[in-house]
Amino acid sequence: MSIVLEAKHINKYFKKPVLFHVLKDINFQVKEGEFASIMGKSGCGKSTLLYILSTMDTDYEGELFLNDALITGQDREHLSYLRNKHIGFVFQFHYLLSEFSVLENVMLPAKKLAEKSYQEIEHDAIEKLKMLNIEHLAKKRASQVSGGEKQRIAIARALINNPSIIMGDEPTGNLDSHNAENVFNIFKRLSEEEGLSLLVVTHDKDFADKTDRIIQMGDGKILQ
Repeated sequence: MSIVLEAKHINKYFKKPVLFHVLKDINFQVKEGEFASIMGKSGCGKSTLLYILSTMDTDYEGELFLNDALITGQDREHLSYLRNKHIGFVFQFHYLLSEFSVLENVMLPAKKLAEKSYQEIEHDAIEKLKMLNIEHLAKKRASQVSGGEKQRIAIARALINNPSIIMGDEPTGNLDSHNAENVFNIFKRLSEEEGLSLLVVTHDKDFADKTDRIIQMGDGKILQ
């Protein structure tokens, strides 16, 4: 079973207004096909950690590996490429472009990656929408669909480049229980059927309890 993501001795300091040690010697791995969740009280460092793992924040000590390759110390341009190709993001807010169609929103990361023709990207996007049972929304504007549908569109967009891992930051935080369960079931299916790895920061204990593993954080550390 290969390791998709690995954090080794990650430490993070905030320098202002005073020196604050926010992440303390973080070590863990996410294996291929594993569905892991990160839980902990507000302010324990969950979002800060996710920001580092997603390669957005490069100001940390320690080492980060993606698909066995060290990505710590890579230049911004290369990190941007890696992030777009290998990491899919699902946030609490869907960040869809409301004036674009659903299909266009899903295609965006693939157009940015520019490794396929427009036709191929469009075909892939429709496939992802089908997988999530929302292909009937393809031509609608993103502003015209419901909240639960928007989050499914955001998941389709996160999948478009066939990433190695999906990272979620409170992906059900804005949804009612029915839609939250829907999102969980989609993630579970992706992990079981597509062998996709998922790492999700959540406050929702019901959601976390159903994942393969809970990484519990407290005071900037991983608690065993």
